[in-house]
Amino acid sequence: MAVPIAVLDCDLLLYGRGHRTLDRFKLEDVTDEYLVSMYGFPRQFIYYLVDLLGASLSRPTQRSRAISPETQILAALGFYTSGSFQTRMGDAIGISQASMSRCVANVTEALVERASQFIHFPEDEATVQSLKDDFYGLAGMPGVLGVVDCTHVAIKAPNAEDLSYVNRKGLHSLNCLMVCDARGVLLSAETHWPGSLPDCTVLQQAALTSQFETELHKDGWLLGDSSFFLRTWLMTPLHIPETPAEYRYNMAHSATHNVIERTFRTIRSRFRCLDGSKGTLQYSPEKSSHIILACCVLHNISLEHGLDVWSSPATGHMEQPEEEYEQMESMDSEACRIRQELLLTHFS
Repeated sequence: MAVPIAVLDCDLLLYGRGHRTLDRFKLEDVTDEYLVSMYGFPRQFIYYLVDLLGASLSRPTQRSRAISPETQILAALGFYTSGSFQTRMGDAIGISQASMSRCVANVTEALVERASQFIHFPEDEATVQSLKDDFYGLAGMPGVLGVVDCTHVAIKAPNAEDLSYVNRKGLHSLNCLMVCDARGVLLSAETHWPGSLPDCTVLQQAALTSQFETELHKDGWLLGDSSFFLRTWLMTPLHIPETPAEYRYNMAHSATHNVIERTFRTIRSRFRCLDGSKGTLQYSPEKSSHIILACCVLHNISLEHGLDVWSSPATGHMEQPEEEYEQMESMDSEACRIRQELLLTHFS
């Protein structure tokens, strides 16, 4: 008599039913050098993430065995810092490529849930003044609360009909609006804007504009490049400087604003999933936006832990679809008055 052959779950043979957590990989069994080479961060930083995210990553599961928070975090860090679901990465921690993908989704969600905890403008007066002092120390530009700019991150085409994500170079991307302080710490990050939108339109529609026009810091301003309109809270360079004071203002503006360009380069260097060297992010715009934001959160946490923003070498393919723009001329007379007063007071 023929005996029916059942297709068995190998996991069940090895581990049985129940919500068991597998310790596939032990952090204490490997060196810091190995962890940094494989996952981009040292042991103590990873332990911190386990403490921070562990509760979110230990949610009940219907699977025969749960993946530990530690393993999920390693899988996600491996993807963020390499941009790849390489088999060797999953093999190193004992999970499949499909499980790697689920781990990235879980860790990304947990980090995005905590974005406001790590990415925000300071509120107390002493910290705000320290922020201004740090910027003033760079090039003598007073009153600066942050530098703002946009950067594009390439994504796969959502579908053939949706052209809203096609940027000026004909590539699909998200246009990400960010603000950082003098150390490169992100103070604001909006990562969901379609790549077809010019920088000035992104800023016009952004939550950042609503914040500054309704509630934040009337005694200071952001610095933005010429892709933005001059506003009372956003100082831009002069299109055609003519006087020595105007040249000095533009030079100080450029030297200070350069901080965010360096920050963008560092984020792409540290999180290679964003730099295009492994291809575009192979997710929907929403999921891609969350991955970018998760990397922004990790960037700020790494600075809190002394992993300095300028210490990561810029290696590999760094080319990104950057926006071409025309000089934005402001019709805001009050903004023009504030910039002129700044010129006379500090640069004449």
